[in-house]
Amino acid sequence: MSVNFGRVRRKIWQDRYMYIMVIPVVIYFAIFRYWPMAWLTIAFKDYKILKGFSGSSWVGLNNFQQFFSNPDFLRLIGNTIILNVYSLMFCFTAPIIFAILLNELWSNSYKRLVQTISYLPHFLSTVVMVSMLMTFLSPSLGVLNKVMSSMGMEKINFLSEPQYFRSIMVISGIWQQVGWSAIIYLSALTGIDQSLYEAATVDGAGRFKQMWHITLPGIRDTIIIMLIMQIGNLMNVNFEKIYLFQNPLNLSVSEMLPTYVYKLGMENSNYSLATAIGLFNSIISVFLVSIANKISKKYSEVAIM
Repeated sequence: MSVNFGRVRRKIWQDRYMYIMVIPVVIYFAIFRYWPMAWLTIAFKDYKILKGFSGSSWVGLNNFQQFFSNPDFLRLIGNTIILNVYSLMFCFTAPIIFAILLNELWSNSYKRLVQTISYLPHFLSTVVMVSMLMTFLSPSLGVLNKVMSSMGMEKINFLSEPQYFRSIMVISGIWQQVGWSAIIYLSALTGIDQSLYEAATVDGAGRFKQMWHITLPGIRDTIIIMLIMQIGNLMNVNFEKIYLFQNPLNLSVSEMLPTYVYKLGMENSNYSLATAIGLFNSIISVFLVSIANKISKKYSEVAIM
């Protein structure tokens, strides 16, 4: 099939302003996403910063073998997956429930007020948010411990007890992101035909049945796409928040792949092993996305690619 280059040039010229708008995005991805991929060869070398790429010797898969034989390998993988499964169960479903409940409000002014309040925590920096939570949970100054003490209960140093770490991460994640994450579901809800609700009301369906049989099916495709993307992040965590909440007492549950990679690369200057672990993490993430996408496409005909 021959290509009419003159026609293509004319089409590009007609849409030149759109292409100009796309150029910064292309440059960003080329510089910060694709160009750094050339440095992945470090994972297969014994990289020394003074020797550079050409002077560092090739070691093949030795870095990967070293990571897999690490006594902490299963703990790192387990901590990362467990926290993300909790997030998938609670942080992923919370915005859906919040959006549906918000959609049921009759008063538009009250709905806008609730939306505005729920958005605000998203704009707090992670450092500020962690500082607030540390003060709130402090055994000496924290409001929660003061309330517990006034009720005759013993004070607890929540941040030093490993069993509370995951709960703190999940609850703080819901508080900070539920309003912002609900935006996409609220947008999807506006696309549902309102005549379906009117017909359901005439047929005697209550609000709960309308939500179950009209609202949820109406945003099903959006939920599935977001779920696929969330599954792809099962090996990733909010590095900043995890790292700031970390301390020697909760390290048994708070040490995860991203924090481990940071410590190897930035603190111990073991760039080769850190890159190998990061590459392994990325490969697993791509694999999970592909599997989730295929399953979704097979059973629901909804997919991202």
